[in-house]
Amino acid sequence: MTIEQAIEVLKIEADGILKLTEKIDDNFTKMVDLICKSQGRVIFAGIGKSGIIGRKIVATLNSTGTRSIFLHPVEAMHGDLGIVSEKDVFIALSNSGETDELNILLPSIRNAGCPIIAFTGNKNSTLARHSDMVIDVGVETEACPLGLAPTTSTTALLAMGDALAVVLINKHKFSPTDFKKFHPGGKLGQRLSSLKVKDIMLTGNAIPLVSEKTDMTITLNILDKQKLGVVLIAKSDNTLSGIITDGDVRRMLVRKITVFEKNADDLMTENPKSIDENAPLYDALNIMEAHQITVLPVIDMEKKVAGVLHLHDILGKGAVKFNGV
Repeated sequence: MTIEQAIEVLKIEADGILKLTEKIDDNFTKMVDLICKSQGRVIFAGIGKSGIIGRKIVATLNSTGTRSIFLHPVEAMHGDLGIVSEKDVFIALSNSGETDELNILLPSIRNAGCPIIAFTGNKNSTLARHSDMVIDVGVETEACPLGLAPTTSTTALLAMGDALAVVLINKHKFSPTDFKKFHPGGKLGQRLSSLKVKDIMLTGNAIPLVSEKTDMTITLNILDKQKLGVVLIAKSDNTLSGIITDGDVRRMLVRKITVFEKNADDLMTENPKSIDENAPLYDALNIMEAHQITVLPVIDMEKKVAGVLHLHDILGKGAVKFNGV
């Protein structure tokens, strides 16, 4: 019975989030545009569970490049209201839209010249009527069997906040390198700041490497076996010559190129993007981001193949790999 009840809760909350897709309208677009044009901060306010969700949304936005703060409605009425300016965007969180401690703030927020956005489940509420735009986060059913404890409604509120954060990430063109700046103490930040390419690149037999005249049958076997999505091509002296990717092979087949009758150098892309083994790890990440690639050949001072670097190893997927070990 316990497991069945837990599953039912998850289904109810998942259904609540899914139905939000039917509620998103032009107001969401207007909100994003307003935040992007704002020269101030995004100020969130809420009471109780909504306040806790608001703090989480603020944390997510701050870590992804959108300056945000949480304003407690009660503290605001005792002096903290001074942080609000006309350059900010005010987002009020209340499922019912009738939270007195929050609604009493609205005239003061309006007097400060700050636009007001409501995240509420009641489009006819006091909060909705006194807001410039309304984001509907209403749900049909709470997962709480008594219908009292905020469950599905807080999950929906959090999900809408995540939707806002992700859209803003794309709008701001926020990158993994930017993420590092906001997480200097985090695992990713530490990796990018302290490690060089040679510290985590794959080496030796882990490199999918063939010579220029290698038969394409063998080349494709190595491509499949190493599962990095690429094969590096080298000259007889191990100097990097070219690269063949999974995508290259698919495009060749679509164009009906007789792949198996060729050698590696017949089909490779010459002079691929690469990086020196002594370069900082964040340089590799910048190259991958700029050129939309996930695998980068690594060379030494003499332009010879020294290793290969995958995006997953930079971001720390699974166990950290040092020199392929």
